[in-house]
Amino acid sequence: MPESMQTFSERIYDILACAPVGSNRGEIIGNSRSGLPIEAFRFGRGIENISLIGGCHADEPVGPRFLRHFVAYLRSLPDGDPILTRYTWWIVPHTNPDGEVTNRAWYDGNEKRFDYERYLQHVKREGPGDDIEFGFPRNEDDMMARPENRAIDAWWRSGETEFAMHASLHGLAVGAGPWFLLEKEWWPRCDRLRRFCTENVNRLGYILHDVDRGGEKGFYRLAEGFCSRPDSREMRDYFLQAGVPVTAEKFRPSSMETIRAFGGDPLTLVSEMPLFIIPKELSGPEKMKEWKHKIHEWRKTENRKSPGWAKDLNLEPMPVTDQMTLQWTFISAGLDVMSSSV
Repeated sequence: MPESMQTFSERIYDILACAPVGSNRGEIIGNSRSGLPIEAFRFGRGIENISLIGGCHADEPVGPRFLRHFVAYLRSLPDGDPILTRYTWWIVPHTNPDGEVTNRAWYDGNEKRFDYERYLQHVKREGPGDDIEFGFPRNEDDMMARPENRAIDAWWRSGETEFAMHASLHGLAVGAGPWFLLEKEWWPRCDRLRRFCTENVNRLGYILHDVDRGGEKGFYRLAEGFCSRPDSREMRDYFLQAGVPVTAEKFRPSSMETIRAFGGDPLTLVSEMPLFIIPKELSGPEKMKEWKHKIHEWRKTENRKSPGWAKDLNLEPMPVTDQMTLQWTFISAGLDVMSSSV
């Protein structure tokens, strides 16, 4: 990289200082189901193509918020900045504008932290078949895929290029801390990435979200807080084995699989930042199960309609700035791994 991983990651202060880019400022590459525009941005002239997307799940607003800051930042840079001469950036800040509108009842895009009661009362999330992340066309003739997915896929194809890295910015509703997912085959090259992300998580006062799903749906634990990213084939296999073939058939390729289908060996990343953090003493697997049961029971009772009921769960909202900082930490570390592997 033209600058150290640490220095590169410290650009976050300037990124967040830029006001997020507003609507109708990018290239309109298509429209959502309801007719809202899908906006995309391309910056730089480097030989290494980097794709960043956010908002694939309608209830995960922080990825789009970070990318809107980042787009504004890239616009502010002089042409000779290394971030523009080394890389070509392909950015879709929000893949799902309909989902963003639907979830506006619990966030407005300016919060420093989110409110858990408001979140539970109003959150909406699409299921299999409507999931943007696992909704990309199976081929160029797949007209049954959502228009949002078809538009993004066509835009990527318009460059007739391979990508060096792709990051899809996601979020957890509740977790012990940040969770980092990546291309399993790249893991042997990711020691510096693992250490750098872990150090930055700890520096901000968090612990890593650490679960072992034993390969279910493509989630293989790689190390504390790190996991392989999910795969549509293993998603389908999971539901087939569960005896739900109708659900299995709804899974199309993910954004990561689509990017890799263009050729080369791109590093694909998925950031998972929790909106709400459980107490550290509940972060172990068994304690986590107890906590999930508790919240499930709470949600079935009338108590959840009473002001202040969620305080008994002892959840702490993760500051949005910290979420965005660690998203950029992961991207920065990914660029370092990718560049070191060229």
